[in-house]
Amino acid sequence: MKSSSAHALPEGFIPVMLTPFSDSGAVDYKGLARLTDYYMQAGSAGLFANCLSSEMYELTDQERLAITKQVVDQTNGQIPVVATGTLGGTIAQQADFVKKIYDTGVQAVIVITSQIAQENESDAIFIERMHELMNLTPDIPLGFYECPVPYKRLINTSILAELLPSKRLIYHKDTCLDETEVKRRLAVAQGYNFGLYDAYMVNAVSSLRAGAAGLSCIQGNIYPELIVWICKYFNDASKQEAVEKVQQFFTDSMEVVHSAYPTIAKYSLQKRGFPISTYTRRKIDPLTQDLKEKMDDLLITIDNLHNDLGIKPVYQPVFA
Repeated sequence: MKSSSAHALPEGFIPVMLTPFSDSGAVDYKGLARLTDYYMQAGSAGLFANCLSSEMYELTDQERLAITKQVVDQTNGQIPVVATGTLGGTIAQQADFVKKIYDTGVQAVIVITSQIAQENESDAIFIERMHELMNLTPDIPLGFYECPVPYKRLINTSILAELLPSKRLIYHKDTCLDETEVKRRLAVAQGYNFGLYDAYMVNAVSSLRAGAAGLSCIQGNIYPELIVWICKYFNDASKQEAVEKVQQFFTDSMEVVHSAYPTIAKYSLQKRGFPISTYTRRKIDPLTQDLKEKMDDLLITIDNLHNDLGIKPVYQPVFA
């Protein structure tokens, strides 16, 4: 096991990575290599592998480790990688997999908050089990993901105040959807190498202005260049009109990007000329013709925004 390196993650966009599959359902490792390159070329500050967008619950342990190891090896230290390490079982079993994920070379292992305590269990139990997990995984940098599956367990400021002094927590994928709560969390995290990365794009600019380290959202699998742009220019006085325009676009496109996800993200990549199958292991709503047409329209809007902002995307939309 490599030694601990609980340094802060870089500011900016950390995408939640997709897993490409072949049409037969096998992991497409060559496609994963292309996708990793794409995220990096788009300007990502880091990568979140083996997450919900990666269909982590539908992967085997061997696939989870292989996917994470490939991404770490490919990035080769250019940008940091984090990956999920808690996917169910006893705390001891989860601690064992945390160690295995960390041994792939990730900078931090992400804890799915709803895997530590059941929905009807108290915050005190959650804190007790987190201390147990930390004791079983000494010196491993950790992060939180308020994942909606199996249920969403939010990490309030009292929990953060209890656990941050360990200096083990460096990443938080925030899904509280509440800009006031985000500010409270950032306030209690002052002085720690703890980065809050908001997943809720309606609050993208407000969270960044409040001090969030960046964004970690599914939209980055559809228009990553715009997420990178907003992380760079959200506070640029000369670009505030454009910032407001992009923020409004994020808000307006919420419904479409969340429909039939992650299939719709893979479809959007196809339409941008990226070679990927739309095969998805997760059981989700179908990608209907109506949704395809809405995504086609959205891609035209994205292309127009790119032109307006002077962004040269890695892949251009391709329409028959």
